[in-house]
Amino acid sequence: MLVNMKYLLDNANRDGYAVMAVNSVNMEMARAVIEAASEEHSPIIVQMGKGQMAKLAHPDDILPMIIAMAERADVPICLNLDHGPDFETEVDAIHRGFTNVMIDASSLPYEENVRRTRMIVDLAHAKGISVEAELGHVGQAADGDGKTSDMYTNVEQAKDFVARTGIDALAVAIGTAHGKYPAGYVPKLDFDRLAELKAALKMPLVLHGGSGSGEENIRKAVAGGINKINVCTDAFHAAEIAMKEKWEKEPGTDYLNIMMTAEAAIKKFVKEYIRMIGSNDRYIFEFADNGSKE
Repeated sequence: MLVNMKYLLDNANRDGYAVMAVNSVNMEMARAVIEAASEEHSPIIVQMGKGQMAKLAHPDDILPMIIAMAERADVPICLNLDHGPDFETEVDAIHRGFTNVMIDASSLPYEENVRRTRMIVDLAHAKGISVEAELGHVGQAADGDGKTSDMYTNVEQAKDFVARTGIDALAVAIGTAHGKYPAGYVPKLDFDRLAELKAALKMPLVLHGGSGSGEENIRKAVAGGINKINVCTDAFHAAEIAMKEKWEKEPGTDYLNIMMTAEAAIKKFVKEYIRMIGSNDRYIFEFADNGSKE
């Protein structure tokens, strides 16, 4: 069933677990993610960003497929726009059937972030669509971001931001970064700051840049109040490893079988991640109050 993200994350916030949000750029990835969630009786978030939609996940083609798969599923599925950079992208996503949109104005001056976020909240909420925003700035691992606290989320500012924007979930910067970290590097997260944010806001918090952060960090982040974890690079990597191993063992493997191998690897990775963050077995029965869009 297709639901908005507020429903998923309010439940996760109440019961102390996190929901996985996987950037899914083709049919095989989306199907692997949704089937993994169904088999684990877990909520899940399928998401994509503007750049991914421009390069491969063309919305005219892939969104109807994902929506159809989500509506057939017996667990709640959210379709999320990841890191919407501008008004036009947000409005397009709202019209296309996304059930959550993220507005990312975190690199702009604070008051401009507030203004843009509030505008998207007003538009989305009128359509029954939830909204995520970011405060502080989760940068790029390749640029060395996430290693210093100058971009971290300020607790007092976060309280003001949430009150003035009316967002449903807040992405916080506590030491992670997007993309692939240098070999051997594991980020050091500011769990004290996370605890302060959770105590002050008492709302669903989001961790971007979950890939490469290490199981210990992820488990501790969930225990500290993170309710949504964005994963992209690690899912891609799981498929990459499986495809390389398949080609090494069977050099004549054709396109059909290599894609099946990639899909199976992503599904296995997602199932294991779901169990790690505690969202498995949360939806064994169908609930009447499911936040679904009519």
